[in-house]
Amino acid sequence: MLKADGVERVSADRSAYPAELAQLRASARKLGAALLADGRDAGSGNVVSSPGSLLVALAMLRAGAAGATAAEMDKVLGLPAQHRDEALNALLASLEAFDGDPGSVDETDPPRRPVLHTANGLFVDKSEPTGEGYLHSLARHYGAGVYPVDFQDEAATKPAIDAWVNQNTGGRIKKAPAQYDRRDTFSVLNAVYFASAWKVPFDPADTSELPFTTSDGRQVSVPTMSGVQDLAYAQGAGWQAVDLPYADGFVMRLVLPDPGAPKPGPQEIADAARALETAAPAPLQITLPKWEQKSSFELRKVFTELGLQEMLNTGTGFDAIQRGLKIQAAGQSASITVAEKGTVAAAVTQINARAVSGVAPMEVIRFDRPFLYEIVHVETGMPLFMGRVSDPRPSGS
Repeated sequence: MLKADGVERVSADRSAYPAELAQLRASARKLGAALLADGRDAGSGNVVSSPGSLLVALAMLRAGAAGATAAEMDKVLGLPAQHRDEALNALLASLEAFDGDPGSVDETDPPRRPVLHTANGLFVDKSEPTGEGYLHSLARHYGAGVYPVDFQDEAATKPAIDAWVNQNTGGRIKKAPAQYDRRDTFSVLNAVYFASAWKVPFDPADTSELPFTTSDGRQVSVPTMSGVQDLAYAQGAGWQAVDLPYADGFVMRLVLPDPGAPKPGPQEIADAARALETAAPAPLQITLPKWEQKSSFELRKVFTELGLQEMLNTGTGFDAIQRGLKIQAAGQSASITVAEKGTVAAAVTQINARAVSGVAPMEVIRFDRPFLYEIVHVETGMPLFMGRVSDPRPSGS
């Protein structure tokens, strides 16, 4: 691995960029909504995604964009007009307080001290010149390692990229999500790994088979955790929400639509976030199914739905990276396991391109029908993972 010669990652103060961080949170939720919409055709209706990972990968691509391509990305994604890279640098620095080795985690017993590992990687073909200014930007703000490879040598390069993915997700994701092509000259990746015990674990003795109404109206029996905790709770037009805290620094934000109400969208989720941030914890009885999910996304389809046509089709917009660079493939893989002790989740986003020339009144919330969730870094409010549970059973049938 190489980095831009003589370039050190700069220190960024998160308090200097409140407006930019708010825009980045909104952008992540927009991307999360697009990923959930793209996953609607999954057989069970279950989806797990990482809008945070996709946001960082797109931001690293945006660092090398110019002209109409840059303008389109900023408009469609809602990226900050100024200090975009600095704000993301500050965000990533805040997350690094929880960094650790995914390979050291016992996933059957998630750690009390959360592990939140993020990694940025850039694989470039040794035969194709890559812009020094672009490499400097990634080194200064993203700490991205640059790996010079020979894409023509698939037998060496594909295993190297897969090994990077495997290492940075603790083995939960073993292969890069975008299709490999020997003609490519550029691949940018972001990985996110999260493992944490709940602040208050659920007692396995209280887990029992309870009914859950799936998205197609069937009632099934699923293993469901139950407990009483002091939790932040809020409700709005057509929804209830609760923050279920991990041992430190993170919460799982659960948003439950009222029976017959439409699925909450980005606005309702943002409203729930604002309400929960000011809600005082109070005793609440919660039932929550256990679940384990995997999802994969072909991101060119997601980008098309978002309206990123210029980004997908430009032949000059990424010349600062490599002359004639054009996106060829993009993908995300994500997985999550939620049980009595805590949560383990991982995701990888990849974009490949080619250069062509007291006993108080107690609320009750029962997650016994389809619901949405986020895993949120409390300090920054960034949604790192987002998903939907329509049928908690492993087979989804």
